[in-house]
Amino acid sequence: MTDVISVKFRRAGKLYFFSPGEFTIKTGDHVIVETARGVEYGDVVQGTHPVDDALVIPPLKEVLRPATEEDTAHEMENRSKEEEAFRACKEKIGKHGLDMKLISCEYTFDNSKILFYFTSDGRVDFRELVKDLASQFRTRIELRQVGVRDETKMLGGLGSCGRPLCCASYLNDFVPVSIKMAKEQNLSLNPVKISGVCGRLMCCLKNEEEVYEELNRKLPGVGDVVEAADGTKGEVHSVSILKQLVKVVVTLPGDEKEIREFPADDLTIKLKRKEKNRQRQEEMQHAEELKALEKKEKGSIKENEGGKEENRHRDRRPRNRHRGPKQEGGRNGKDAGSNA
Repeated sequence: MTDVISVKFRRAGKLYFFSPGEFTIKTGDHVIVETARGVEYGDVVQGTHPVDDALVIPPLKEVLRPATEEDTAHEMENRSKEEEAFRACKEKIGKHGLDMKLISCEYTFDNSKILFYFTSDGRVDFRELVKDLASQFRTRIELRQVGVRDETKMLGGLGSCGRPLCCASYLNDFVPVSIKMAKEQNLSLNPVKISGVCGRLMCCLKNEEEVYEELNRKLPGVGDVVEAADGTKGEVHSVSILKQLVKVVVTLPGDEKEIREFPADDLTIKLKRKEKNRQRQEEMQHAEELKALEKKEKGSIKENEGGKEENRHRDRRPRNRHRGPKQEGGRNGKDAGSNA
């Protein structure tokens, strides 16, 4: 186990571990630490606490010092400078005619670097822009292209629920979200209803996914054949996931149908929808094979009948026998002899 403190540098940003060193640091304090971007002013989210060594990515850097009142004043001054740098960069983007949207601007604590975040549909050649900004602010300039989700996280806003966006208020990192989660929660698959401000699937779909997966395991699927505790059988019409109730289409005497509601615990699945569909497909395939066989047999019968009819016509035709010229050799011979 290693003693660390958890520090974040932006609202709803990622948490980073630092070694407290010889300092006593509590939750809510501010510290000065060294990062890959330079010296930074960070907020302590959790004071000194032990964590598993496997969670610590070496090398673990130590805190330079707890932040003083002068450090806090300098940080506030940097925040005001960021507004001025943002306006200046936006003007220069328009001057150069670049197809990019400026999102945010950040000063490092020691003013060694200014970071500009932007979005764009494609690659942008901003070399001339960087030269202009460097000549104006006399410091290192860095431009970073971000996606629409990061843009929304930086700008913030209100979701369709009326509350601040999850990504901008408490989510430290984005979690994978899929359309399967909306199906599990029986939500409308209308993209307008399940998409957030960024145009992607809402992050909050992940919040209750595990609960819905557990509840769905106890429910039959729509189309399954079930049997109730009292012996009633029918096909599942719809389910209420949170109430754990199932509506079943029951066939009554006289071939009438009725929808009844049962608790999920009182039902037993007799035939799954997939198995039922497979059986139907097998029956349809068997019926098609029978039809093809019958069609083939009818064709062979017609061929046989046609052959017999043709033979009958042949038998009825008059026979043309070839008869050669009559030879009246005796009489002709006599005539020839008499003439002689």
